[in-house]
Amino acid sequence: MARTPRILHLLLALCSLSSSSIAVASASGAADAFLGCLAAAGVPPRFLQTPASPSYDALLRSSVRNLRYVAPGTPRPLAIVAAAEPAHAQAAVRCGRRHGVRVRARSGGHDYEGLSYASLDPCERFAVLDLAAFRDVRVDVARAEAWAGSGATLGEVYYAVGAASRALAFPAGVCPTVGVGGHLSGGGFGTLMRRYGLAADNVLDAVLVDAEGRLLNRTTMGEDLFWAIRGGGGESFGVVLSWKLRLVPVPETVAVFTVRRSRNQSASELITNWQEIAPALPRDLILRVVVQSQHAQFEALFLGRCSGLLVHMRAHFPDLGVTRADCEEISWIQSTVYFAFYSSSKPLELLLDRIGETGRYVKAKSDYVQEPIPQHAWESTWSWMEKPEAGLLILDPYGGRMASISPSATPFPHRKGNLYNLQYYSFWFENGTAASEKRMSWVRVLYREMEPYVSKNPRTGYVNYRDLDLGMNELEGNVTSYAKARIWGEKYFRGNFERLAAVKAMVDPDDFFRNEQSIPPLPAAKGWSSI
Repeated sequence: MARTPRILHLLLALCSLSSSSIAVASASGAADAFLGCLAAAGVPPRFLQTPASPSYDALLRSSVRNLRYVAPGTPRPLAIVAAAEPAHAQAAVRCGRRHGVRVRARSGGHDYEGLSYASLDPCERFAVLDLAAFRDVRVDVARAEAWAGSGATLGEVYYAVGAASRALAFPAGVCPTVGVGGHLSGGGFGTLMRRYGLAADNVLDAVLVDAEGRLLNRTTMGEDLFWAIRGGGGESFGVVLSWKLRLVPVPETVAVFTVRRSRNQSASELITNWQEIAPALPRDLILRVVVQSQHAQFEALFLGRCSGLLVHMRAHFPDLGVTRADCEEISWIQSTVYFAFYSSSKPLELLLDRIGETGRYVKAKSDYVQEPIPQHAWESTWSWMEKPEAGLLILDPYGGRMASISPSATPFPHRKGNLYNLQYYSFWFENGTAASEKRMSWVRVLYREMEPYVSKNPRTGYVNYRDLDLGMNELEGNVTSYAKARIWGEKYFRGNFERLAAVKAMVDPDDFFRNEQSIPPLPAAKGWSSI
């Protein structure tokens, strides 16, 4: 919850009595020095906005998708640097270090907990490095590769790939307004993951500004850092400006269906059976579920025609009752519109809409399910789904290619042993504390009710579904506490968390790039044998 302005003023007064973690200058002095440094480095004034600038509020809100973090009283950036070229990003990092202003980079997509543009610490002096201008997507059909800027959306990537070839695709998420930078740096799963793995599994190279302000690629950054940014949350290690992607082959015609079954149409039994069926289906087929109100919606993508899809459904899940009338044959690029907008007839240009739904408040949590949740638990869930404040549940099955990749191949560890990811998602449009508390309580209490049925020791979650309820960083001296960060870090990264912290200690030992859930540097005493 955002602090009230009165409380914030008291906290700011306390901040003025204590030294900052990276500088002692006043906030206004730090901002002036930071802006002066950027100007001296050749960043044109039109790319810099401060709270006194007429366009500051509009730029700050331009890609905010969770209004909880622009509420009155939320600490705001001292400046926004709308970088237009790599040198601007390099200058922002160098000037930030020099003048005690931390840099939070945002690619302009979803950010459940606002970590790319807001701080929960009223003492922190920070600037937002906005990467929206880094949105070029260049497709090389002959090599089946593409370069995409971090500021591009998934929809812009899909559109460019689809325009270049009907036989190539990129395996990433369902929502087209998700930003490439955040999606790839957290792993990124979607409808092709059972055939081709995560988005991050298909990253071939990247261009990154490190904590020294250097511009690095895969060769110059080294394999340890390249490993870390493909699923470990890139904002902890630097600012990734662009990504080289492996494109994957798809048939010119794919098959999709969406069938809805209500609670009175055996939805509980179908979901119960789905839990074991979906992860074991052929890897060319994904069958996900969205539970909302009093129904379950089963959504499928098959890399083939309807005849093949129906054969698989009759063989593996006849009780769902899918018929030829339910199935559509479309191109892969049309399927990205289908899953985003529930229609294959909508124009592909919708993929280029970067704005989408922005005027909403959001709270989400996630789980991994390793054993089927019993039917009686699903039956009891309906009472939660019929509440006026209810959100929705999204069930994405794993298996296939996901299960064949080592959990340590990238920081994303949730490969083997997980049947599916379960997301609890609530959004609302009403302003005010009462509406917010009611909606957030729905998510949190249902999450608590599901505890007996999900992963344990630790109870895990997906880092791209950021959840500050899992824990937040605390400082020890001038850096983030590794011991405290493990509380949330091992829930996202399991055994990979220690290696991530070792990479952090190697590339950013002073902990310049940090936020409420950034990777801390591994204490020197612990060491790490593989680095």
